Amino acid sequence: MKIELPNQAYKYVSENSMDCDENTAFVITTQNEKYLQNAKDNNAHSIIKIQEIAELFGIDQIKIIGITGTNGKTTTASAIYSYLLDLGYKCATQGTRGLFMNDEVAEGKSLTTPSVLNTYKHIYQAVEAGCEYFIMEVSSHAIVQKRVEGLTFELKILTNITQDHLDYHKTLGEYIAVKNSFFEDEGKKLINKDEPKSAFNMKNAYSYSIENPSTYRLMAYSLNDASSGIIQHFKDIVPFTASLHGFFNLYNTMAAIAAVDLVTDKTLQEIAEVVDNFAGVSGRMEQVCEAPNVIVDFAHTPDGMQQVLNALKEKELLVVFGAGGDRDKSKRSMMGRVAASLAKRTYITSDNPRHEDPEMIIEDILSGITDRTNVIVELNRKKAIEMALDDQEEEDVVLILGKGDESFQIIYDEKFPFDDREVVRELLNL
Repeated sequence: MKIELPNQAYKYVSENSMDCDENTAFVITTQNEKYLQNAKDNNAHSIIKIQEIAELFGIDQIKIIGITGTNGKTTTASAIYSYLLDLGYKCATQGTRGLFMNDEVAEGKSLTTPSVLNTYKHIYQAVEAGCEYFIMEVSSHAIVQKRVEGLTFELKILTNITQDHLDYHKTLGEYIAVKNSFFEDEGKKLINKDEPKSAFNMKNAYSYSIENPSTYRLMAYSLNDASSGIIQHFKDIVPFTASLHGFFNLYNTMAAIAAVDLVTDKTLQEIAEVVDNFAGVSGRMEQVCEAPNVIVDFAHTPDGMQQVLNALKEKELLVVFGAGGDRDKSKRSMMGRVAASLAKRTYITSDNPRHEDPEMIIEDILSGITDRTNVIVELNRKKAIEMALDDQEEEDVVLILGKGDESFQIIYDEKFPFDDREVVRELLNL
């Protein structure tokens, strides 16, 4: 990918050595430094360090908010984006859902955190569009691979740390250390005080919580008909209502409110007034239909599943889920245990098997379930969803987990069209 930069000695910059030529400068990063000689062999115009071009991309003209954590990154980022827009600011957000600028889709879905130069390009686009804020999700992979190098963050946020990506990080200890390494500097940071695994530099640290003392504390809350609460920040005590369902979303809402308070000059009261305008994120606790009640969610970790199931614990749940192939195998049995212990009936099916045998993935899930009386195995995801809908009684909720708003299923290296929500609508003739 070449990016054109006007008024420079070179015409383009690229982080791909194969793209280099006499008009293209090679931007060297931690990820691509081993291809330096190849860039030279391709007659790269010049070699530039990523830190040296930050100014050319307008990095210093925009406030960057970075969010990391196992769960809640997308919802928190989207909520901050929504609040800022409603408060009259221009802003952009980059993450799992793609790139959004000033309430418009600028680019489709990609990696949670793209390559360094791609992020720089997005920031450049945001600056050109007059944005004052750039909100980005920061994955653990991106931290390790230094895909955020050269960026100066106005605020860093930690949502939580539970098990995920152990196919890459190998141990939970390593994964925790990677997440916490994002908060070692002296920049402004906002930490979930109820997360016991967090570790951070106390300099310029703020916190939010429901259970423990913190800078932003939820004094009281209600989960009837979405959610509402009272937030305390020193002497300020402000009520809010939110359209998001579930206890776990109170944390995402708290993080978003606190973040906007920390990066703008708006009062807590002004921020609270726009909270209810945010309707949530597609594929996150998304109600596909009300009667029968069918909900789709992206939850794909043991903790994420437990949070969603607990959010609906007053209901009888028929849970359809699987586990991704070529990913952390150790979480599969835990996912099975969570589903079987909290659901009325569990339908274990295929997710994105990739290069793994779907039957073996299901065996891993089943290994965590002792009592399989109410467990049904159906490899075909569409059939599993159909079975759950057929078995659904009037007060039951069919909960389909793992893929959220994904519109495909990955088998080997191919993506086949598959959207849980569209499958439900088709089966119910909606």
